[in-house]
Order: sequence, then structure tokens, then C-alpha cells
Amino acid sequence: MKTNLILAGLTAVTLATAAVAGPGKKTANTTAVTKAVMYKVDASKSTLVWNGKKVTGEHSGNIKVKDGAFVVDGNKVTGGEFTFDMNSITDTDIADATYNAKLIGHLKGDDFFSTAKHPTSTFKITKVAPKGGDQYDVTGNMTIKGITNAITFPATVKVTPAGISADGKATIDRTKFDIRYGSKSFFESIGDKAIHDDFTVEMKLVANK
Repeated sequence: MKTNLILAGLTAVTLATAAVAGPGKKTANTTAVTKAVMYKVDASKSTLVWNGKKVTGEHSGNIKVKDGAFVVDGNKVTGGEFTFDMNSITDTDIADATYNAKLIGHLKGDDFFSTAKHPTSTFKITKVAPKGGDQYDVTGNMTIKGITNAITFPATVKVTPAGISADGKATIDRTKFDIRYGSKSFFESIGDKAIHDDFTVEMKLVANK
């Protein structure tokens, strides 16, 4: 009964509108419709720098941006998804080639990123909150080793007709992605061999229409 009344009401409104407009005339559509535009990431100009700390020091390196795109509505970023090549991970602070290769092999192994099983990681934007000017808080879903968790981090995002530049630094708790090696949260007696649970990734993304 309620549905019939709603349909009858809609019909009456439609007929009344047609009568006011007159025969052969169309009512004006005053609702502005904007179309979202995709900006494709330029992988050759985009970077991801990681940094991990331990009790006795720290290590840093790079991971290649494989592909991705921003979604832009008007001049605002409203979404986006990006893929990172985990097999490309490098260390930039160890000069000794043997030690460097040993660390990279360990990072690619099952104690850390399991790159044979999970060759890529992804980040998908779910929210972009303005803070003033070109400053934003970006929230999204980070997937590492097939496990997804939400993260939020501050970012500088600049949108022009030609393209986008976005810089942001996120802090990630590796244990939420089943990376527990050397974590004092799980191995209390590990002492000075402990590796911090949090690591950072600094993303610099460049995209074009």
C-alpha cells in the first residue's frame, strides 16, 4: 500500500511538471555533473623509500613503484590505487656487497616479505581529508603479504591540469602483516637483537593524465 502511494505521488509530480513545461518542452537539468578523471602514475619518476630500525642501528632502501593511478574529481584527489614491486627491494646503506645481498635475501624470505609468494604490495586510497592548502590526511588500505590493514598519514598533494605530485610518509606496524621476526612484542627475551615493530615508507608519486 505504501509503495503504491509513493508511485502515485511520483506520477503526479511528473504529470504536473510536464503540464508546467508545456507540450514539446523539456525541463532544464540544473544539476552539475562532474566526471572523475584518472591520472596514471609515472613509475619512472615515482619512488618508495623504506626505513627500518633496530636496537643497534637501522637500514634504508628502495622499492619500485610498479603501476597505479589517482582518481581526481574537479581538482581534488578522491581515490587511487598503487602497486609496489616487492622483488625490487634494495638496501642503500650497506656498502659491503656480501652483507648487502644477505640482508636483501632475508627481507625477501619468509621471515619478512615472502616475495616469492607475495611479489607485490598495494595501497588503495579510501579517504582524503583536507587540512588546508595542499596538505591532506590520506587514509587507505595497505596490503602486504596478502594481509590488509588501514593506515593514515599526512601528505602533500598538488593537482594541476598536467598532472599530480604527491609526497607522504607512513608509519606501518609490520606485526599486523604477520612480520614478527625480531619483534620484542612476541619474543621478549630477544634483547639487543630486537627490531622495531614500526617501519616507515616515504612515497613520492608522480602521475599524468
